[in-house]
Amino acid sequence: MDYVTILAQAVETASSGAAEEAVVPMESFWNYITTLNQVEAVTFISFGVVCLLYGWRVFKILVVISFALLGLFLGMSVTDKIVGLNNQLAGGLVGMCLLGILSVPLMRWAVSLLGAIAGGIISSGIWYASGLTERYIWAGALIGMVAGGMISFIVFKVAVILFSSLSGASLIVVGSLALLYIYPDTSARLEEIIFTKKWFLPTLIMAPTLIGLVLQNKFVKDSKDWDM
Repeated sequence: MDYVTILAQAVETASSGAAEEAVVPMESFWNYITTLNQVEAVTFISFGVVCLLYGWRVFKILVVISFALLGLFLGMSVTDKIVGLNNQLAGGLVGMCLLGILSVPLMRWAVSLLGAIAGGIISSGIWYASGLTERYIWAGALIGMVAGGMISFIVFKVAVILFSSLSGASLIVVGSLALLYIYPDTSARLEEIIFTKKWFLPTLIMAPTLIGLVLQNKFVKDSKDWDM
């Protein structure tokens, strides 16, 4: 066996190992971004700005929407995989209504849960940006969820600001990337950076999230009539 063949097999083995190690569904995420049109992208950005700056004002609506979407996903999954029924839409609608309604009387618990999820997303994003093994990214997410959950249960305001800032930042980033992808001059370069620079996307989301945390905290302090 010649050296060229050995080298080719080594490269192939390393590539397959890296592919098996990849856990973060970047390709699915990127495919979703590229399907957005200009109107949808601008809508994402507009709604994201509202969440980023004034999430503390509309957090109850955000909580209901978040849990309704979670119920829709869980309902469709349960209907398809566990129950075995063909009508996924019906199961999704039932789950959406159920969790959406339950989030109203359990608002504080729902906010704390969203704060824990936000903490998990942030810590897993830091894990991914640091170039650590994706196979164990759940460990980083678990640390963030525990920390975010504890803080959210202790200080309710922190949970509200945390999940609304992260939600707003994510919407802004998704909408902005979708707009940039529309233009041929930036689409190829942008796609290359997304898939080759692991730190790029997490940093892109963390920066506006930090801005939202600072600004919302200031707005909440200046507002005397905010109902927690």
